[in-house]
Amino acid sequence: HRPDLADLPPNKRWRSCQIGTDGKGIGDKGPCGRILVRGEDGWNIIPELAPLPNETIIDKPGKGSFYATDLDMVLRTKGIQNIILCGITTDVCVHTTMREANDRGYECLMLSDGTGATDYGNHLAALKMITMQHGVFGTHADSEAVIKTLSSK
Repeated sequence: HRPDLADLPPNKRWRSCQIGTDGKGIGDKGPCGRILVRGEDGWNIIPELAPLPNETIIDKPGKGSFYATDLDMVLRTKGIQNIILCGITTDVCVHTTMREANDRGYECLMLSDGTGATDYGNHLAALKMITMQHGVFGTHADSEAVIKTLSSK
């Protein structure tokens, strides 16, 4: 979130305090600086996952990567129509991004072993929702199958 928290709705701040340690939530001081605030140590990308020099970074303030970002414009400018999703959490951020992408016309594939949730049952339910109605939001596969398929092309 922005350092002034102008992009943090009050209900999201309240919820974050309910689930945070000692009642702390987004914007409060934590062990790595202010929690989920742009520019703080805990906000930074760890060196092992640092982007390459030409890679685009999308700083998302919401659950989905399209909300209040320029991700759609970046993808369309590059002619990207297919998205492979991974990350945390399967049932919230990754699933929300997949739904947003699907609504915008992107073909989506979630890496089932490249995502995780705080509850394994929620992870499995999120994967099941993707394939309902013959893939209402897209599809999912494990990373080995995706790598094998992409390597054969």
